[in-house]
Amino acid sequence: MTPDEYCQDKAARSGSSFYYAFLFLPPQRRRAITALYAFCREVDDVVDECSDIGIARTKLAWWRTQIAQMFQANPTHPVTRALEPHLAAFGITEPRLQAVITGMEMDLDVSRYETWPELERYCWHAAGVVGELSAGIFGYQDSHTLTYASKLGLAFQMTNIIRDVGDDARRGRIYLPASELDQFKVKASDIVAGKHTVEFERLLKFQANRARVLYREAAENLPPVDQRSQRPGLMMAAIYATLLDEIEDERWQVLDRRIALTPIRKLWLAWRNWVGGGKPALRQLRRGSADT
Repeated sequence: MTPDEYCQDKAARSGSSFYYAFLFLPPQRRRAITALYAFCREVDDVVDECSDIGIARTKLAWWRTQIAQMFQANPTHPVTRALEPHLAAFGITEPRLQAVITGMEMDLDVSRYETWPELERYCWHAAGVVGELSAGIFGYQDSHTLTYASKLGLAFQMTNIIRDVGDDARRGRIYLPASELDQFKVKASDIVAGKHTVEFERLLKFQANRARVLYREAAENLPPVDQRSQRPGLMMAAIYATLLDEIEDERWQVLDRRIALTPIRKLWLAWRNWVGGGKPALRQLRRGSADT
């Protein structure tokens, strides 16, 4: 198996919404974004699959070394070997890749966030910086596109946090800010116990509104000159924003189940936005919190 095939297999097996956007890219950009995604999956799997925190720290430290070696033209892992040829062409920098690993380390150190600014910092490391890296691979002319990409990454991460509240609680993590749990009179113990209440619904609606504001701000920061090149991100945005709507339609039943879109629906949303130049997604995102 070649390094590119390794990354392709990693992306395909994940079932992620991101995979559907990759399918429409030209070969070089598709290989680059697939390798970036495979890297993100590798370091995320360290946190999710290692029950021993000490071992997880050691593995993440090893990945830091792998990234450093890649920028010294000495990649050894299939992911870094697949990613290394694209570093210069797409502006992939070591600090941004290391920032992703920092986000994974935060998952080892922090299980609760007190305020939104604290959670926002985590979301940037987990997804905002990945948005910036992805924007470089998709191609852009205006630097405002990086703001769009970072905001979009934050919105994606908030959507994931809302979707995974129950699953994360069972893993010992509650990402929703503790101050906002207090604001809506929701006890952390009730979330862990899977207790669905009117107060919990109000809390999640508040979080969904935050995500929709981020989607809207992302759309507002995407310059027209880069709309076409950034179609892959907009395709993912259509999928994630639709998932958020689906969660709301299901009345926030995320404590004991995982709400998801079918692969056919994801593919249709991706295709619709590819042929539409991303305009359907932009219209959807610009509604922001107006429809919530």
